[in-house]
Amino acid sequence: MITLTTAKQVAYVTLANESKRNALNFEMFKQLDGVIKQIKKQRDLRAVILQAQGPDFCTGLDVKSVISKPTDVCKLLFKPLPGNQNLAQRVVLGWQSLSIPVIALLQGRCWGGGMQIALGADIRIASEDASLAIMESRWGLCPDMGASLVLPGILSADNYLQLAMSAEPVTAQQALNLGLVSYVDNDLQHRAAHIIDTFSGRSPDAISAIKRLTQSAYRQPHRRLLAKETFSQIKLLMCKNTRIAIKNASRKDDSFDEYQPRRRW
Repeated sequence: MITLTTAKQVAYVTLANESKRNALNFEMFKQLDGVIKQIKKQRDLRAVILQAQGPDFCTGLDVKSVISKPTDVCKLLFKPLPGNQNLAQRVVLGWQSLSIPVIALLQGRCWGGGMQIALGADIRIASEDASLAIMESRWGLCPDMGASLVLPGILSADNYLQLAMSAEPVTAQQALNLGLVSYVDNDLQHRAAHIIDTFSGRSPDAISAIKRLTQSAYRQPHRRLLAKETFSQIKLLMCKNTRIAIKNASRKDDSFDEYQPRRRW
């Protein structure tokens, strides 16, 4: 469901679960983690293209698939130490750990877990029909895939709160205005190729150094924040309000108004 190919010193990582609109199941998390490790070993690569088959980049977590197997939830959230990255966080922050630029090509829906994976990329290019959403609160959950580390360098606090609390999608143009994406372009591959051509004319050591320095400047101290993300999500998973939210979000009418939390945070 995740494929890795290389051509002309570029790695192409493709989400290929089109029948499920590229919704993320546990196997896809494992495969993404493995692909990132593979790319790290290939020293001759100059860039990564993160893309998806079909009309949607990723519609988020396949909630029913993952929650139906409690052991998978535990495997996603488990970490030997609180400040370490768990599997769910590695598929976002793993792109940041690469010394080469990562470019995400986003079409259609880019929601929830898919949005967080895209946030791990260095550059995001969205097609005009793209729809982007930080969707976790719809299910009574909070973003817990490491996005809290990268978002302060992308969005202002008020814009992030609005997106995360409302779980409402924004258009590609709105995302561009917010700084959530770098470009809006219907020819995603052409735009990405142009960017890679520009970078290829620069020293790979300089590109790597610039990426590391930028991360140091924009990223918060990560171990405490990663621990808080995971702790908050575990707490929410045990909360009655979360069960209510999941039930309501699963209804065919997809109405947010029916969710009446017992307590406001």
